[in-house]
Amino acid sequence: MLDHSHIGRALTPYSVLVEAGRLRFFALATAQSDPVYFDPATAEAAGYPALLAPPTFLFCLEFESPQRGELYRLLDIDIARILHGEQSFAYRRQVFAGDRLDYAGRIANIYVKRSRSGGELGFIEIETTVSNAERQVVAELRRVTVVKPA
Repeated sequence: MLDHSHIGRALTPYSVLVEAGRLRFFALATAQSDPVYFDPATAEAAGYPALLAPPTFLFCLEFESPQRGELYRLLDIDIARILHGEQSFAYRRQVFAGDRLDYAGRIANIYVKRSRSGGELGFIEIETTVSNAERQVVAELRRVTVVKPA
């Protein structure tokens, strides 16, 4: 089903700028209420250099890769067969509007499980390290994509 030889393979790294407008939109969409996510003056009064990135915002930036769909092309997976399995975050530093972030992902694991109906489901674990312009790790992201049988 899935080619296990790709375990450990690095995905194409990329950089993305954290834009204030996108932070506000994401904060609104995720029902944040703290003004440090919306108002630069409040964020600065709280000791932040700019608007603070809301929790899980880094995951949405993971889809900013100029090589979108690289994983699915590499593994020859029809996008209609994929499901979001899970995601987790290990935060090391805060992220603010104006930060430039570098994303470096890799295929951490590929495995198969039998479903209750007897079919096989494929699982792809991606681990991504996110660093700031000073090369400090700001977060480690992990996501699992589920691949349904053809």
